[in-house]
Amino acid sequence: MREALIAVVIFLCLVAAPLVSMAIWPKLPARHRDDDTNNVVRLAANLFGVMTSLVLGLMINSAKNTFESIDHNVHAYATELILLDRTLRQYGPEADTVRQPLLAYVQRVESQWSQTEEKPVVANRLSEHLLTEIGIQLNALASPDAPHGLLLQDARQRLQKVLEMRWVLIEQSEGAIPGPLIAMLVAWLALIFASFGFRAPRNAITLATFVVSGALIAGALYLILDMDVPFSGPIQISPAPLQRALAELQQ
Repeated sequence: MREALIAVVIFLCLVAAPLVSMAIWPKLPARHRDDDTNNVVRLAANLFGVMTSLVLGLMINSAKNTFESIDHNVHAYATELILLDRTLRQYGPEADTVRQPLLAYVQRVESQWSQTEEKPVVANRLSEHLLTEIGIQLNALASPDAPHGLLLQDARQRLQKVLEMRWVLIEQSEGAIPGPLIAMLVAWLALIFASFGFRAPRNAITLATFVVSGALIAGALYLILDMDVPFSGPIQISPAPLQRALAELQQ
């Protein structure tokens, strides 16, 4: 929702800037409408165009790195859940009291993936309670011999790794592109579009060009911002790793 609102604001700013420039230009004194003034405006627009390209490149790279990092962490997170379940299975039937809340936790996380109002793997009371129950049941197990003791130690280490990776995903879910950078980019784009409206002819083709260009740029920025928050919007992290983990736990 936040990304869509930002995209709408960007679109309105980019369409309004050249229209305001077109409306103001005929009212300016003649000395402000000569070719020399127009050349200076074009040069300034070119300068901001170069800077805008650099900032857009940085934003795309940041969003791409965030998306890839979270995707890697989700795969690692699902792998740790599978390995934890495998360790508990090797321990024996005594570990079924631990596997039950583990299965319930993975089912809850996987089911959350299709909910638009709540991000998967987020901090919430039920998920926290299930993980706490897993830890309590795991600590209650007593190893009858050395091999079971090693399995129990391995299970505790993997549970700790699951807890750590869960909080890493929670911290990464809010995005990394700062708001001031977005505001600065929008200001530069508005100045560039305003320069387009300077001495532009007043006709339907010109207006349509401004509207289509503004919509395309706003759409591109929306996709960049959406990729920076990979648990919502049209560009999302695939739930396949957790679905495979759930299938393995249910066997």
